[in-house]
Amino acid sequence: MRVLLVEDDDRVAEALEPALTRRGMTVSRLPGGKGVLESLSDVDVVLLDLGLPDVDGVALCRAIRAASDVAIIVVSARGEVDDRILGLHAGADDYLVKPYDVGELMARVQAVRRRRGHAGTDDVVKIGDVEVHLNRHEVRVAGEPIALSRKEFQMLALLVAARGSVCTRERIISEVWGRTWSGVNRTLDVHVATLRTKLGRPDLIETVRGVGYRLAAATPAG
Repeated sequence: MRVLLVEDDDRVAEALEPALTRRGMTVSRLPGGKGVLESLSDVDVVLLDLGLPDVDGVALCRAIRAASDVAIIVVSARGEVDDRILGLHAGADDYLVKPYDVGELMARVQAVRRRRGHAGTDDVVKIGDVEVHLNRHEVRVAGEPIALSRKEFQMLALLVAARGSVCTRERIISEVWGRTWSGVNRTLDVHVATLRTKLGRPDLIETVRGVGYRLAAATPAG
């Protein structure tokens, strides 16, 4: 899926771009309104910040909608009800208030694409008899569906995207929980143990002591 990130904050963009890329997105970024309308033919979803330096974000949203049927998700620090209503009336398909969880953003992107009938081909990664359907957030083992919680699936998707490289504990905590607290390491270990049990493949996820976790299969097929 091709994503256009319209975001002037370099720190936000530098954190979001690699997170989306690891989840299979192709990301391009513009720091303002200049060039947005000319780029619409090459993207599936626009992630639009409203606080842009060179143009009113709501006006740009209207212009995007007038020029294209591309999916638009507003990602803005403006969280008042009136701001959300204004953004949706301007043509946005969804509105997410900063700060937000990347997993929630991905879920909203997929939901918007499904509603518009553009779900596309399912991105399936196979590790032995384990199938991870990234777009549909589904996992099958030996053809049977496995019910995972959102955080369990996010963890598995991170390990799949790493393709056998180690995912550090800090990275998993940051991307799945978005924050840290005194018991977070224990929570991570419990989630990994539960994930191993649900998959019925305890050797699939290896512990790298003192560092993090990785898939035992170094190169998943997909």
